[in-house]
Amino acid sequence: MMKFVIIFILILTLGMLCSGFYLKNSGNANGEIVIGLGVLMVAFILMPLFIYHRYKNKNIKDFTFDKFRRDLEERSKSDK
Repeated sequence: MMKFVIIFILILTLGMLCSGFYLKNSGNANGEIVIGLGVLMVAFILMPLFIYHRYKNKNIKDFTFDKFRRDLEERSKSDK
């Protein structure tokens, strides 16, 4: 379900951007407003939904450098 919402918002945003650029090139002053709203939708709606959807069942510890840091500390202790 979330995948379809993300795809719908992506299509809506791309449509807003395209229509905004068309309006701007045709001389309408509202084109910049439509482009701005499209960019805001990408930044504050689409991207957080996408990040939540991709990482909702993942372990956060897998994405940190704790294991790498511990390995570096162990290597530096064994070198001395």
